[in-house]
Amino acid sequence: MSKPLEPYMRASLNPVSDIGVSDRYQQIKFRVFDLTLEYLEQQGVQGEMIPRAVLQDEIARAISVVLMSRGLALNLKERAQLIEDVQNEIVGFGPLEPLLNDLGVDDIIVNGPNKIYVERNGELEPVTTRFRDTTHLMNVIQRIVSPIGRRVDESSPYVDGRLPDGSRVNVIIPPVALDGPILSIRKFKRTPLTGEDLVRSRTMSEETLKFLGDAVRSKRNILICGGTGTGKTTLLNVLSSYIGPKERLVTIEDAAELQLQQSHVVRLETRPASLDGASEVSSRDLLRNVLRMRPDRIILGEVRSSEAIEMLQAMGTGHDGSMATIHSNGPRDALERLEMLIGLHGFGSELQAVRRFIAGAIDLVVHIQRQTGGARRIASVSELVGMEGPTYSMRELFLAEEGAAARRII
Repeated sequence: MSKPLEPYMRASLNPVSDIGVSDRYQQIKFRVFDLTLEYLEQQGVQGEMIPRAVLQDEIARAISVVLMSRGLALNLKERAQLIEDVQNEIVGFGPLEPLLNDLGVDDIIVNGPNKIYVERNGELEPVTTRFRDTTHLMNVIQRIVSPIGRRVDESSPYVDGRLPDGSRVNVIIPPVALDGPILSIRKFKRTPLTGEDLVRSRTMSEETLKFLGDAVRSKRNILICGGTGTGKTTLLNVLSSYIGPKERLVTIEDAAELQLQQSHVVRLETRPASLDGASEVSSRDLLRNVLRMRPDRIILGEVRSSEAIEMLQAMGTGHDGSMATIHSNGPRDALERLEMLIGLHGFGSELQAVRRFIAGAIDLVVHIQRQTGGARRIASVSELVGMEGPTYSMRELFLAEEGAAARRII
């Protein structure tokens, strides 16, 4: 009597399940995969070239052979799921394909072939989806990076890039990654969040949104700070929506994520150095060119190196209303980080002159945090008034308590 396959498939569909059950399904899936490739090879065609309907027929043929040999049976739903999974292995991104198509998943993190995590609603959770082995994972990685013109191997063991749909991908492989290939994907949201969305999620209050929207419209220079994954780019994108439609905007990013809705937008993206160290195009290179392009405002995805000097110069010399993000633990820490970046890259002035340079360029510092449970909150909005002797003069305009949106205190 044939045994139903459904219990073996359930593990691939649920976030967490018994690993032994999942192992059995993986064995069946990859036997079908191998047999399908044999059929395609006999016909002298590659999976990427064959029409989708024909490929599905070949997979169904292989499924019938495998199930008959193992005494298993499938209902229509199970068969459709197995066909889809095998198809993803041949022409897609394998076990990552369902996660990439899941609108509830924001980030995908692969720590070797057997450990995959996803972020949903700000929290990481494991999934039973996994790769056959390290070779399988490396094949999918190469399938991901090849179309974007990148390569990853022992001589170039890491890649940072953008997928065709806008998602950001980072890869690190051995020998740098000691326990196997590491893959991280931050998915691109097809529909950008609005200020109202952030109010509904309690990332900020209506009062804070109105204040920041007015600040953007009145061309205040804004620095957004926070840790990794706190939503800095999301907030930057929301604030950019308050820029007038007639202004010329130029964006500079390492991997283009911003989704500006204005009609007059120039999008620029940095380029890493080639294997011989040549052909790099840095944020600083782009900023120097942007200043000759008559921008009304400049939006810098992240300040992380020498581009800090050009960004502050632009903010202080006629490009009012520009915005940028920076990694830091708070407003004053953000300013200290700017001081460090400026000092490291040849701005030969004493500390107090550097601080005056910063204070003359930035008007507002918005600090965003990720709280316990994964929720994002604007922790504070501070106005950089100027200098009091050798130190910055700052006023906290909005401040958030734990679990609540920031409220106005001044």
